[in-house]
Amino acid sequence: MTSTCRDPQPQRYRICVRGHLGETIRAAFPALQARTRGDGTVLTGLFADQAALYGVLAEIEALSLELIEVRRLPPRLPKKRSP
Repeated sequence: MTSTCRDPQPQRYRICVRGHLGETIRAAFPALQARTRGDGTVLTGLFADQAALYGVLAEIEALSLELIEVRRLPPRLPKKRSP
């Protein structure tokens, strides 16, 4: 694999699952922000690499959650400082 195929920096992802997750299930994803939207839950966070992403996806499968969508988000732009 060449360096152009590797993620040079952590990437932000949004992962949508069906259902509202309780505190016990949310605790399985401590590094992710969780919020309910409609009939689902959206997990958002920064992943160091694809292995970290696959680990969260494996945990979702192990918990028998229905995966709806995985989306890589654009990088956040730095906030401009006021003079």
